[in-house]
Amino acid sequence: MRDYATDSLAPTPFVAGVTPVPVSGKVLDPDDFAALVDSSLDGWLTAGRFTEKFQRALARYVGARSSVFVNSGSSANLVALSALTSPKLGKRALKEGDEVLTVAMGFPTTVNPILQNRLKPVMVDVELGTYDAIPDRLREAVGPRTRAVMMAHTLGNPFDLDAVTQLCKEHGMWLVEDSCDALGSTYRGKRTGSFGDTATVSFYPAHHITTGEGGAVFVKSPLVKKQVESFRDWGRDCYCETGHDNTCLKRFEWQLGDLPVGYDHKYIYSHVGYNLKATDMQAALGLSQLAKLDHFVSRRKENFDYLMERLAGHDGLLMPRATAGSDPAWFGFPITLRPDLEIDREDLLRFLDSRLIGTRLMFAGNILRQPAYRGIDVRVVGDLTNSDIVMRRTFWLGTYPGLSPAMLDFVADSVLEFIGDPRNHRRPVGG
Repeated sequence: MRDYATDSLAPTPFVAGVTPVPVSGKVLDPDDFAALVDSSLDGWLTAGRFTEKFQRALARYVGARSSVFVNSGSSANLVALSALTSPKLGKRALKEGDEVLTVAMGFPTTVNPILQNRLKPVMVDVELGTYDAIPDRLREAVGPRTRAVMMAHTLGNPFDLDAVTQLCKEHGMWLVEDSCDALGSTYRGKRTGSFGDTATVSFYPAHHITTGEGGAVFVKSPLVKKQVESFRDWGRDCYCETGHDNTCLKRFEWQLGDLPVGYDHKYIYSHVGYNLKATDMQAALGLSQLAKLDHFVSRRKENFDYLMERLAGHDGLLMPRATAGSDPAWFGFPITLRPDLEIDREDLLRFLDSRLIGTRLMFAGNILRQPAYRGIDVRVVGDLTNSDIVMRRTFWLGTYPGLSPAMLDFVADSVLEFIGDPRNHRRPVGG
C-alpha cells in the first residue's frame, strides 16, 4: 500500500496558469494510506481501536481533558452547544430563549446551533485585520438572559481569549470555542480548543489535518462529556462504548421517565439527539495525520509569512494581523481591499480564477444579509459596519502545506499585477 501511495502521490511540475493553485486541500502520505487499509481490514468499521487512540491523542495535543470524535466540524458545533441544554446540568443548563453572544461575520454552522436549540443569538461586529469580535462590543452586549458565548477563531486567528474568558467568568456564562479553523493555533502559549467549556475542531480536507469528513468536541467536565456523547449517539442515556454492554453493571435495573423498571438501559433516551458518529477508518487517518500536524502548522505559518512579505507594501490592501498574544496556525491569508483602491473585488477574483488560482470569500459575510437568516429572532449590539465591509471587500488566499514557493509567487504576482494595472481601476467603490 505504501508503494502504491508513493507512486500515486508523486508530485508533478508546477506550470503557471496551467496547474491549479488550490486555496486549500489535504496533504496525504503513504502512512495515511496504510492506516486506512489497516483499519478497514479489522472489519469493524464503526468506532473501535483507532477511535479510542485518536480521541486520547487529540485531547493531549490540544491540552483538553478529553475529546469526542464526530462526523464533521459542523456536527461538533451542534453537539458542543446542545450538550449545554441538558437538564442534567441543573441550573446552569441553557433554556429556550437564553441568549448566546456571537459575531455576525463568520461561517453559518457557528450560528446555526444557537437557532436550532431555540436560543437567541446576540451579534456584534468584528475588527478589520483580525476579523474577530470587537471585545468592547461583547461586554456591552451582555444582558440579563445572556448565558453563553459561541464564536470562532476566524481563519485560525484566536479571538481575544483574555477578554472573553474574563467576561464569561464575571457573568457565569458558558464558552463554546469554535476552533474548527484553528487547530494548532496558540494564545499566550496555550492551544486553542483548551479554553472553552466545550470546543470544536473540523477535519474536513480543507483543514489542518483531515479525516475526510470529521470533527471533534473538546470538553473539560466529565458531566458535560456524557451529554456530548449522548447528543452524538441518538440521545441515549447509556454511556457504553460501541461494542460494549453493561458498563454500569445494572443494565436491566434502571427506571427513568415513565418507563417500566428494568427497561434495557441501552434503549433509554435522555435527550432528543442525533446520530453524528464517525467511523474507525476516519479515526485511523486522523491518528496518522496528527503525527504530522506540527509540520503542517509550520508550513502554514511559513506560507502566510511569505505572502505577507510579498503583498504588505501595497497601500490599497489591508493586511491581516494576529490578535495580541496569539500565534495563529493560519487557515488562510485574508485581504481587504481599502476604499481608495477603486477596483471591484469580483473582477479581481475572476482574474485570479482565470489563472486557476483559488480564492474564497470570508464565509457568509454579514450573515444577517443571507437569505436563510432574514427575519430570525436576533439582537444586534452596535452597528455591523465592518461585517458589511468584509462582505463586499474581503477575500482570502491559501496557506495550506501543499502550496509550493512557485505557486505562492504566482499568486502574489497575479494579485499585484491586477491591482497595479490602471486599466482595472475603473469602478468606484460602492457603499
